[in-house]
Amino acid sequence: MAVKIRLKRIGMKKQPHYRVVVADSRFPRDGRFIEEIGYYNPKAESSALQLDLAKVEEWVKKGAQPTETVRSLIRKAKEQQ
Repeated sequence: MAVKIRLKRIGMKKQPHYRVVVADSRFPRDGRFIEEIGYYNPKAESSALQLDLAKVEEWVKKGAQPTETVRSLIRKAKEQQ
């Protein structure tokens, strides 16, 4: 089972909000997921980002691979601390 840390799109048309989730790569983008570990709102003035970095590290140790976008969001979250 290939586990990915990726974005799940929520929100209305032209108003995206994303949840950062851990999901099996075989499932659709907005489909079933294992765990929700944060959210990201790119339309907010300060690009609202909230990630549970402890859970991110835990999943990476278990072998989950973050996507490129999530990898950059993890870097931003670490800088905010």
